[in-house]
Amino acid sequence: MRCSRLVKVFALVCCLTLVLSGMALAEETIKIGLLAPLTGPAADDGINVKNSVVMAVEKVNAEGGILGKQIELVTYDDRADPKEAVALAHKLIERDSVIGVVGGSYSFPSRAVAPIFQEEKVPFVAAYALHPEVTSAGEFCFRVGMLGDVEGRACAYVAVHNFKAKTVALIHADNDFGRTLSTGTREYLEKHAPDTKILIEQAYPFAEKDYKAYLSKIKEANPDVVISSGYFFQVGPMVKQAREMGITAPFIGEEGADSPEMIKIAGEAAEDFVIVTNLDRDDKRAFVQDYLRQYKERFGVDTCMVGASAYDAFMVIINGIKVAGELDTQKIRDAIAASELEGLTGVSKFTEQGEVIKPMVVQIVKDWGFHYLDTVDDPAVLEK
Repeated sequence: MRCSRLVKVFALVCCLTLVLSGMALAEETIKIGLLAPLTGPAADDGINVKNSVVMAVEKVNAEGGILGKQIELVTYDDRADPKEAVALAHKLIERDSVIGVVGGSYSFPSRAVAPIFQEEKVPFVAAYALHPEVTSAGEFCFRVGMLGDVEGRACAYVAVHNFKAKTVALIHADNDFGRTLSTGTREYLEKHAPDTKILIEQAYPFAEKDYKAYLSKIKEANPDVVISSGYFFQVGPMVKQAREMGITAPFIGEEGADSPEMIKIAGEAAEDFVIVTNLDRDDKRAFVQDYLRQYKERFGVDTCMVGASAYDAFMVIINGIKVAGELDTQKIRDAIAASELEGLTGVSKFTEQGEVIKPMVVQIVKDWGFHYLDTVDDPAVLEK
């Protein structure tokens, strides 16, 4: 009997030791979450995001970590699906106990999870999701990318100032992303370039692959410039089909098309395609060129704005922890709100609404790569 009791006591002690050991191990790292679309049509963007944030984590850890602890990245695939993202947001909070989250996904899932992180007071920094509801969820939500209407205004600015367009055609995905961008374009033209007319505006289903019917109407309208809002897997085939149909007008896109995959899909038709974005491949700052070079050396492909933006979003959280000096999410949030951090995509300094105001970069495709064309710093474009 006595022996049996001793065995039970010994087993209890072992279990307690294991639990305490696990707790101690957990406390040795600081967990930061990452939501990104690693499968599905947006997987190329999601993988770029993950690779870039992993590079950032490794850099921070190699330099000694933060507050004497290493960073542990907890990554989940939200498949760009709002329902999936909501379940994973709860998982990050309740099971993983993350101290902050990088939103490395699109607007639909980012809009869905932002109120959750706000409610639980976990700092959430969206990398490139452009819908206004991402940050309007509350003070714990930030964005290092640009709002959709800002990007739309920038497209209009480039059409007018770089291409001297007097007529434009708009074509965009029939979703929040596309509609928000086109709203910004129309707004800028109406207020600041009333002599430039929109000849035609068309919206295509998100899953569309054949754009010839839409492009036929654009060809008939014969605009000076086509502003084509969409993701790389939409704009790539659209531009290719347009050139095959004999449409020679310049095409202007935005960050959704900022991907080496767009060039791969469009092929030779991608030459001279223009985008407004936040990553300048010709940026002379050494750490930007190091990132671009190291990414290609390690992963065998070029990076793009989604990866650079996610890298910056992660560093915003890291800087917040560093400045706060402790793992108090309210203090980390306050430190982020007051921070001014120079990143790959420019300086992230946040407004009271959690938005950044920084110049947009105009890139043009030359010789199978994106290169610097211009900078848009007009307050009429950038002000929220």
